[in-house]
Amino acid sequence: MSSATAQAQAGSGSWSAFLKSIASFNGDLSSLTAPPFILSSQSLTEFSSYWSTHPNLLVAAASETDAAKRSMLVLKWFLSTLKHQYASRSEQFGNEKKPLNPFLGELFLGSWNDEAGKTTLVSEQVSHHPPATAYCIRNDKTGVQLEGYNAQKATFHSTIIVKQIGHAVLTIPVGDKKQPEHHLITLPSLHIEGLIFGAPFVELDGTSHITSSSGFSTKIEYSGKGWLSGKKNTVIGTVTPTGKEKDVLYNSTGQWNEKLEFYSGPAKKNSKSTLVDQYDASKAAQTELKLAPVEKQHPLESRRAWAKVAAGIQSGDMDAVSAEKGKIENAQRLMRHKEISEETAWKRRYFTAVPVGTTDPVLEQIGAVGGVALDGERDKTGGLWRFDVKKAEAADAEKLTEEQIATLEKEVLGQ
Repeated sequence: MSSATAQAQAGSGSWSAFLKSIASFNGDLSSLTAPPFILSSQSLTEFSSYWSTHPNLLVAAASETDAAKRSMLVLKWFLSTLKHQYASRSEQFGNEKKPLNPFLGELFLGSWNDEAGKTTLVSEQVSHHPPATAYCIRNDKTGVQLEGYNAQKATFHSTIIVKQIGHAVLTIPVGDKKQPEHHLITLPSLHIEGLIFGAPFVELDGTSHITSSSGFSTKIEYSGKGWLSGKKNTVIGTVTPTGKEKDVLYNSTGQWNEKLEFYSGPAKKNSKSTLVDQYDASKAAQTELKLAPVEKQHPLESRRAWAKVAAGIQSGDMDAVSAEKGKIENAQRLMRHKEISEETAWKRRYFTAVPVGTTDPVLEQIGAVGGVALDGERDKTGGLWRFDVKKAEAADAEKLTEEQIATLEKEVLGQ
């Protein structure tokens, strides 16, 4: 089947049938097998890279001496990631596609090299049921590090509503002694618009927060275009001392996929004299993420593992997509059955779950203070995941033999 034929099919009966299937489905849509024609050739493990499409903004706060302004710069960086995370695909292809569901142990590894130095990415699928992806992004020059994990729960109520579960922690070495300052980041909710027209796109809604260990909190409110008023992808951010929401030190306003402005003080005093920074997401060039050639990647890296599926999607060969995707899914089911019967567990390469009964130090320090609700998150993401330096060193030093590669491809990928 040609790509044009597949698109025509998606635009007529098949798309209508798909909408009917999700409308009648009761439960988490992430567990629903999607028809090949709506699939993206990109796996969810790759989405971790959107946190650092602009490494210079990720590390900018490390050179700022004022803690309140650091929180504003962290807000600017966070908002700069939203276009790539939630709008880049619909802008490039005309609609949002469903990303491939990662298999347990799937990896996505890469690095950015620019004026900010070398920034590395490690992304790993750490949980199968519930599905969750963990990531760690580190900048060698400044020591800035972002680590976190996330899962999604999707339901249908006239549109697809996606609740993002998980959080991120941005660590910034500050001062002469490079003491770590932590920023705890929660994730926005979203819904999918444009379904009835066969051209879905993401709209963010609700509120998310960033809370710093230096005593400042950021509230981010998302809204879209209503029937009578409002603009698509509108966002309002405020930086305040923690616990003092009325004492606004900085505020931001604009559209997260276009222009954003940052002001000192509350929004009612916004003017040219209080404007302190600007960002235009529509014009900002992103740093290219460098990946190893596919043939040199670890056999469980996304681009290598899903290569045949991606090729089928891009050529419009839906039969090949179904067959190759089925091989991986069947192999994964066999592995889970084997683990249950042998009472073993898949070994994560880069991340470790914080043991049940203990609390992560960062959450102890600022989670409760910032009012960040993360109750039950461990159960919804398969664990409280943190980057493990010792595991990473061992993984990076590992040299697989041809026999080991063949075994992984057969047992994990069904190839």
